[in-house]
Amino acid sequence: MNNRIPTDVITAFKKGVAIPALPLALNSNRKLDERRQRAIIRYYLDSGAGGIAVAVHTTQFEIRLPEINLYTPLLDIAREEFDKFTLNTKKPVIRIAGVIGKTPQAIKEARLASEKGFHAALLSVAAFHDSPNSEIIKHCRAVAEIIPVIGFYLQPAVGGRKLDINFWREFAKIENVIAIKMAPFNRYQTLDVVRGVIESGRSEEISLYTGNDDNILVDLLTEYRISNGSDIISKRIVGGLLGHWAVWTHSAVKLLQSVHNGEFNDDIQRTLALANKITDCNAALFDAANNFAGCIVGLHEVLRRQGLLEGIWTLNKSEILAAGQKEEIDRVYAAYPELNDDAFIAENLDRWLS
Repeated sequence: MNNRIPTDVITAFKKGVAIPALPLALNSNRKLDERRQRAIIRYYLDSGAGGIAVAVHTTQFEIRLPEINLYTPLLDIAREEFDKFTLNTKKPVIRIAGVIGKTPQAIKEARLASEKGFHAALLSVAAFHDSPNSEIIKHCRAVAEIIPVIGFYLQPAVGGRKLDINFWREFAKIENVIAIKMAPFNRYQTLDVVRGVIESGRSEEISLYTGNDDNILVDLLTEYRISNGSDIISKRIVGGLLGHWAVWTHSAVKLLQSVHNGEFNDDIQRTLALANKITDCNAALFDAANNFAGCIVGLHEVLRRQGLLEGIWTLNKSEILAAGQKEEIDRVYAAYPELNDDAFIAENLDRWLS
């Protein structure tokens, strides 16, 4: 295992943790609200999240625009909060930075993340829209020479591209790849990733994390048994790196703990009913009815209701709640009160904002 990652951090990561994707906190002038940004990070850490993904899709890709220039400030803020938390609690936290773009940009971001003490890069290859596998693999190797890499299968509806099993098999062979976040929102394509990892021969070295916000609980409970030559290899999805877990994080941590403790093993009907409740909530939060157009502002709306955000502003002024999305969030809030963590936030909000 790469020695850049502390042993306790990588051990916890391989066992499986809850990792929320960090939203961007803005004020009414659409400028960084540092106080609330820190409060959100503190909320995740106190909820028991085993890591946080910074500067990813949920954080808004526009943070990299020259006129915005928030990539480095966000890494700095997160690092300060991680350092403080680890010093006070001695708990391991995996620090993940989003890395995007063609190779020159990705290398620059990877180097910066490494310099800022981040453990791994969540590497999006969405910039390679029509490139052959060989070109993308070369790009991934270049980034992996700088920092441990978590692969990212991003669904096409929000800017990703289809990646076949041959890509994932070759990607998994890259020595410094430590995990893959699977978020194609597609069972067939998720299976391609699992098969690719197993057929690469590095199944024991690569952790699988769900990013399928539409299938969270079922993913976490699924065991794959796939043939590789004369062997049958078993593989589990050990945790989640999810935009959905940017809200109701305390409840998400408890959900993952329940999975790890085997609490869902004896009641299939109850488990599937809960899985459907979570998916129903995600449909409202992510605006599935409008092809995920409101997936970021839907999360902001929940954080606003809880007091963590002042408003739902994004860097892109055209991003607003879709028609009917607020009503859908109202509906799932009323239908599944056991899934939110409003009470936990209310108890701690003043401290996080101080």
